[in-house]
Amino acid sequence: MAQISLAPVGAGAEPGAAAQLLDTASAIMREGDLVDISLSELAARSGLNSALVKYYFGNKAGLLKALLERDMADIVASVDALLAKDMDPEAKFRRHLTAVVDTFFRTPYIHRLLMRMIRECDAEEAQRLADSYLKPLLGAYERLISDGVAAGVFRPVDPQLFYFTVIGAADRFFSARLVLKYCSQADVLDESLRDRYRAHLNEFVVAGILV
Repeated sequence: MAQISLAPVGAGAEPGAAAQLLDTASAIMREGDLVDISLSELAARSGLNSALVKYYFGNKAGLLKALLERDMADIVASVDALLAKDMDPEAKFRRHLTAVVDTFFRTPYIHRLLMRMIRECDAEEAQRLADSYLKPLLGAYERLISDGVAAGVFRPVDPQLFYFTVIGAADRFFSARLVLKYCSQADVLDESLRDRYRAHLNEFVVAGILV
């Protein structure tokens, strides 16, 4: 997996500036329900010169790619850690669904940004992104479901389709902030709504595969 270096590449860098730029970009995209940023807003929100984007990341596309790599690497590491736990298959899957909701609550842009990067890059880079992030997650679903089937807890389902069911549900919900705001006066990033959606997803999704 490619690693994004946040170390200074020359004189004049500000300590921690690269990480601060990534954190600010994440906050802008989360709050605005976006998969893009304005460099002027990034500079204003971070208090850093927008020239540092070029310094650390080459350009805005490089910044977005670094943000994607950082967030997706955390997701894959979290899933790997869960798979390594000795737990009842149903409890493990419910914990995973809770983590999925928490991830989209923190980074609602993550799946849309990944799809954007795959669409816009060349075939070699698209394959690298898929190998680094999509294939490990699809493999995790195969493992989670097969373990549950072997234990007599889950019925056999297509793990790839089930992955898209879960991720699609979370992605659509957490990218619907404006729909909820104007139709129900609710903010999708409110913690109480997040908790309600956790329970909802667990109730309906897990019930769909239990024996």
